[in-house]
Amino acid sequence: MSLKISLAAVAAAAAFALPATPALAQQKFITIGTGGVTGVYYAAGGAICRLVNKDRAKHGIRCSVESTGGSVFNVNTIKAGELDLGFAQSDVQFNAAKGVGQFKDSGAFGDLRAVFSVHPEPFTVVARKEVGAKSFGDLKGKRFNVGNPGSGTRSSMEELLGAMGWKLGDFSLAAELKADEHGPALCDGKIDGFFYAVGHPSANIQDPTTTCGAQLMSLTGPAVDKLVAEKPYYAKATIPGGLYPNNPNPAQTYGVLATVVASSKAPADTVYQVVKAVFDNFDEFKKLHPALANLTPEAMVKDGLSAPLHDGAARYYKEKGWIK
Repeated sequence: MSLKISLAAVAAAAAFALPATPALAQQKFITIGTGGVTGVYYAAGGAICRLVNKDRAKHGIRCSVESTGGSVFNVNTIKAGELDLGFAQSDVQFNAAKGVGQFKDSGAFGDLRAVFSVHPEPFTVVARKEVGAKSFGDLKGKRFNVGNPGSGTRSSMEELLGAMGWKLGDFSLAAELKADEHGPALCDGKIDGFFYAVGHPSANIQDPTTTCGAQLMSLTGPAVDKLVAEKPYYAKATIPGGLYPNNPNPAQTYGVLATVVASSKAPADTVYQVVKAVFDNFDEFKKLHPALANLTPEAMVKDGLSAPLHDGAARYYKEKGWIK
């Protein structure tokens, strides 16, 4: 009897010492850097993690999102080895890969790798209805939010001002609020307008248009035409009329694409599993946020990507026959 008990105890101890599944032994934690919590990056990052985590018993990867300062912050934090993947505007990816623009001083990020592109991000200009502005030009001399340092929005704003021959000093106040702060500041009368690169529809634009009747306006003209003609990462875009309350007319503008990037140091198997989770569950992915509804795999594996494809992503796309 005692022998049986001791054998049972040994067996129990042995079972306890062994991991229940192979996946448990190799549990990996990955973090995706996004943007403000009311922006589309945060929602899209959550959608990716949800699909990755659905199969974590098989691949042992647990995915979480982090709200961050945006594109430039994400690229720099990936470079520092503190984020696994992150969202970045297509122009920020281009600049980081080439070592130009806001990455001129730090130089090209040679290990930057593209994973896929996501939704279009039209540059969205919103103003208080009391200002009575009809176009971006009418906001000269007003209190305007140009975006927080470290965001792709801010770098795009500076490029636009340069093309127009404007300076930050041409606004009576050039506020540097984060994306989550500009809507409330607008409705509280602290700023007259803001510029934001975001996928649509976005809660971030929904809030001020609903709360205080904020107006979207077109962003067009010779400076915009020149930027679109010269820069491979820009394209003309339209924000449909009626998408937001109190805004029945479409807004003509231009913009970038949201992209997901990583470092070449991120393990190929990990990135492969992230990509596989998205594209194996593609219909579900598109339903997780309205800004993702019109995506196609063919566009996502090539549009807006300036850095080389990550080995893990390229492996999956070759298996699917999407790239050679």
